[in-house]
Amino acid sequence: MRITVFGASGLLGQPLMREWSEDSVTGLSSRDADIRDENWVNALVQEQRPDWIVLAAAYTDVDGCECNPDLAFAVNRDGAVNVAKAAKIAGARLLFLSSDYVFDGTKTTPYETGDARNPRSVYGRSKAEAEIRLLELLPDCCIVRTSWLFGLGGKCFPDTILKLVASRPALDVVDDQRGSPTHAGDLAQAISHLCRKNAEGIVHATNLGDCTWFEFAQEIVRGAGLDVAVRPVSSQQISRPAPRPAYSVLSPARLQSFGITMPSWRDALSRYLQERLAASAIA
Repeated sequence: MRITVFGASGLLGQPLMREWSEDSVTGLSSRDADIRDENWVNALVQEQRPDWIVLAAAYTDVDGCECNPDLAFAVNRDGAVNVAKAAKIAGARLLFLSSDYVFDGTKTTPYETGDARNPRSVYGRSKAEAEIRLLELLPDCCIVRTSWLFGLGGKCFPDTILKLVASRPALDVVDDQRGSPTHAGDLAQAISHLCRKNAEGIVHATNLGDCTWFEFAQEIVRGAGLDVAVRPVSSQQISRPAPRPAYSVLSPARLQSFGITMPSWRDALSRYLQERLAASAIA
């Protein structure tokens, strides 16, 4: 199978490249391909003629998107459309990475794939509009929504927490936002399985279980064997440019219908901490 990964140098792109080690995979970073350039994207896809394109490239700085909406829509919506058009011309299948931010966070039970989109942030709107356009262009594309991504090789919540506790006696972390942490390596494995199963439509893929950011931080500190106080605060006490969903747990039902079950987020976090420790020892 021939695969092209847009966003290959990112938090998810790196494990995606490792996941397809036995296939013919081409990884494109933002330096290799600016997805805002339709002609550039089309030329690359025509040259490679992949069976599957995995679009993991995005502008994911949620607060940055709020301050730079033109850039957010140019990359996350229009760039995705450019890749979809190139995929259609080349006869390639497309898997697009989307987000829990397409929902408003007002539910109290896990979001199903068919629940109505109602994004509250610029980032969420850019992803929601991309989903709609892609399904119009490529009805057989696969849209994978995920949440709270973490892993080695990029900025993520556990890495931030561990860096902060190195210089602070205590941390304040919000306790009124609930979601499912997702390990990039586990997500990459799920994505490769979905491609091999020729999946189409919307799929939710996160590690099993849910928690608040406060509970996640507590587990990070405990798992790292650190003695640092983690204190719960409300979202109102920590002002951010972009609104966050209060509840964004995603139902795994559609993913499991393909015979794919991801490990619990606690299991994933334990592995991440071990990987991080091993990486620091090598460095």
